[in-house]
Amino acid sequence: MGIVKISEELHESAKIMARAMSRSINSQAEYWMRIGKIVEENPAITYPDVLRILVNQAQLSETDYANEDA
Repeated sequence: MGIVKISEELHESAKIMARAMSRSINSQAEYWMRIGKIVEENPAITYPDVLRILVNQAQLSETDYANEDA
């Protein structure tokens, strides 16, 4: 884990969105980074497509977590 420097403007935007979405500022920034990474890797997709990818990733990680407990 490392430190990422961002502009004050972006930090303020993250703070507002974090509060609105009941996330920490770091979680909001990570969410935005994950979306940006997916969009860069798949430039033709829409935001609903991105959400489907995130849900699929969450389901896969939940399955992996459940298998570790077995």
